Parts: sequence; structure tokens; C-alpha cells
Amino acid sequence: MARLGTKFALAASLALMAAACAKKPPADAGPPPGPAEPAQPGDTSGVTDAPVPGSQADFLAKVSSDRVFFDLDQFDIDAEDRATLDSQAAWLKQYPRVRVTIEGHADERGTREYNLALGERRANSAKNYLATLGIDASRISTISYGKERPDALGSDEASWARNRRAVTVTVQ
Repeated sequence: MARLGTKFALAASLALMAAACAKKPPADAGPPPGPAEPAQPGDTSGVTDAPVPGSQADFLAKVSSDRVFFDLDQFDIDAEDRATLDSQAAWLKQYPRVRVTIEGHADERGTREYNLALGERRANSAKNYLATLGIDASRISTISYGKERPDALGSDEASWARNRRAVTVTVQ
């Protein structure tokens, strides 16, 4: 009988502990939420997926591409490259205070020194074309990575073609 009383006391104390740990409702939760009010212009309190104007994300969303591609051992701007750079120039004209860096790249073939020089010529070709479109050259810096930062890994023509590029990046 004492055992039954002990089991009962144990069960009762466990029930009391569980009740004490239970989450209590707030004293006054207030009225249920009503319909959301439309955001006012300039209101930044809401969450939005739109990129910040003038940012790299905005640049990527609004230009046709952030990169131009080159043929083997070439650094000339062709018609397709001009269309891409025209799109970049239009965006840069909207944001005259934004500076960019153009990164020149090469594929893995050739020496490190040769590819660094080729990457520099590719970056400068893109910079010079943007300057002819009215973008102040002082807003554009260039850097060459040569073959050090490949976009595509692989030793085939498709990978090499993706790595022969100049990439425009906004400077924050």
C-alpha cells in the first residue's frame, strides 16, 4: 500500500512540474492583426527582394552581363562585347558616383606572365570602350588575374572559352 502511495505522489509531482514548465499565454495579446497597409514610397520597413540601387546586385540585375569574352590570344572588343558594354555604360550613367573594377582573365594555356599581360590588355580594352561611351575613365580601374582565377575548371575548349574574359565589378 505504501508503494501505491509513493507511485501516486511521484506521478502527482511529475504532473505539477510539467504544469509549471508549460508556457503561459501573454496577459494581453491585443487584437488580432488586421490587413497589412500598403507600403508608402520611401518606406524601408518592409522586406523586399529588390537589390539596392547602385549595388553590384542591381548592376547584375539590370545589365545584359557583367562579362565579355575573348577569342584565343585576343583582346579586341567584338559586336557581342559592344552590346554588353553598351548595357553596362547605360547603367553606369544612371549611377555616376559608382566606381568599377574590370578584371582581366585568361585561360590556363601560356605562361603566367603572358596571361597576366593578356588579362591586362583585355581589361583595358573593356575600359577604353566604356570610356568612348562617355564613362569617365577615372571611375574605372583594371586588374589582371591572368589564369589564376578560372571561372570554369577543365582543360577543354568550353572551359577555356569561359575563362577568356573581362568582368566588371562595382566598387563599394
